[in-house]
Amino acid sequence: MSADAIVLMVITLTVVWGGLIVAILALRARPEREDMPEGGNDDEADGQGAVHGGEHE
Repeated sequence: MSADAIVLMVITLTVVWGGLIVAILALRARPEREDMPEGGNDDEADGQGAVHGGEHE
C-alpha cells in the first residue's frame, strides 16, 4: 500500500470508530426519555403484527 492509501485509511477508520464512540457516549449521557407519554395500543390482526391506522393492505 502506498503512503497516501494508508493515510486515507487511518482517517476513514478514525471517523467511523470516532463516530461510534461519540454515539455511545451521547446515549450514555442522555438515555431514552421516560417522561414521554406511552404510545397507542398495538392491535393484533390475523397474526400480521401491529396494525396502525386500522387499514389492511
